[in-house]
Amino acid sequence: MTDLPVWADWVISFFIILGASFAFIGSLGLLRLPDFMARLHAPTKNTTLGVGGVIIGSILYFSMTDGLSLHELLIAIFLFLTAPISAHLLAKAGLHLELELSENTRDFRTKPEQYSDKDD
Repeated sequence: MTDLPVWADWVISFFIILGASFAFIGSLGLLRLPDFMARLHAPTKNTTLGVGGVIIGSILYFSMTDGLSLHELLIAIFLFLTAPISAHLLAKAGLHLELELSENTRDFRTKPEQYSDKDD
């Protein structure tokens, strides 16, 4: 096991703690927010940032111990490409199913009934 310089330990620890904090806040949002759309927003934003912070810390650690390591970038690219797409599809499905929104969640569609599958 190699010893890292103290400044590298601090920088790597900062990114890992920052990433873990964002992931924890996203998880709390998933637990505490009132409806589907709000619950969808918290994990997709904060958890993506959280994984990004952990990946940066991992890249720094393995680059300083084993040489340049960019394998983690593949994980980051995959996550940053798929998280917004999956969130968009889930949001569209929630609108299509007309899931109940809390009174604080605003619907900016001009005619929500035009998106409905319900027969009148």
